[in-house]
Amino acid sequence: MKYKRILLKLSGESLAGPSGSGFDTGMLALYAKEIKSAIDKGAQVAVVLGGGNIFRGLKGNNVGIDRVQGDYMGMLATVINSIAIQSALKSVGIESTVLSGLAVDPVAEKVSGPKAVKLLEKGEVVIIAGGTGNPFFTTDTAAALRAVEIHADLLLKGTRVDGIYTADPEKDKTAVKYDHLTFDEAYSKGLNIMDLTAFTLCMENKLPVIVFDVHHEGNLSRIIEGEKVGTLVTV
Repeated sequence: MKYKRILLKLSGESLAGPSGSGFDTGMLALYAKEIKSAIDKGAQVAVVLGGGNIFRGLKGNNVGIDRVQGDYMGMLATVINSIAIQSALKSVGIESTVLSGLAVDPVAEKVSGPKAVKLLEKGEVVIIAGGTGNPFFTTDTAAALRAVEIHADLLLKGTRVDGIYTADPEKDKTAVKYDHLTFDEAYSKGLNIMDLTAFTLCMENKLPVIVFDVHHEGNLSRIIEGEKVGTLVTV
């Protein structure tokens, strides 16, 4: 196994499936199956979810919601998504604990790196909700922060495309996929992998990132075994 401890970042929208909001039971089942396959191989898995299928903080500005309040609403949306994933994992026999940047008793304790590591070493999936616990930060930044805190070997960003391209492959059929990039190359090319704060956290802490198609069954297991899947970004 090449990567023992991973953090998997999933968007809230991916949980919604084609509808774009709420939950798609098929997507929840797929993610639970993929995570279980990694656990069965001996990997330690932490998960960070976005909340865009329920509420995205920045969108609140359009309806008169203060940015800070909107961001807290978005953080609470990630708690709901985390409970949904926890339920899906339970249905396939995987134990998990929800920790959160915002303590939400009784469903989620306040997150800390040592607490998360202890649970991971026991074989549980650790689902980290609540973003960073502060407004003005994205869930990509939360994922990078938590990955560094738990000393992850790899940050995985699950998307609906199979890696990083020269342009949006869903809009530009001539777009070319990168197999490997350095952080400097990705920055100089202006590739939109994650927000700049998250990107910098990963680069400064020498945390490799793989962007991959999370909907392709078996990809997660292939990655932790060291197969070339998606696009790898390294220092």
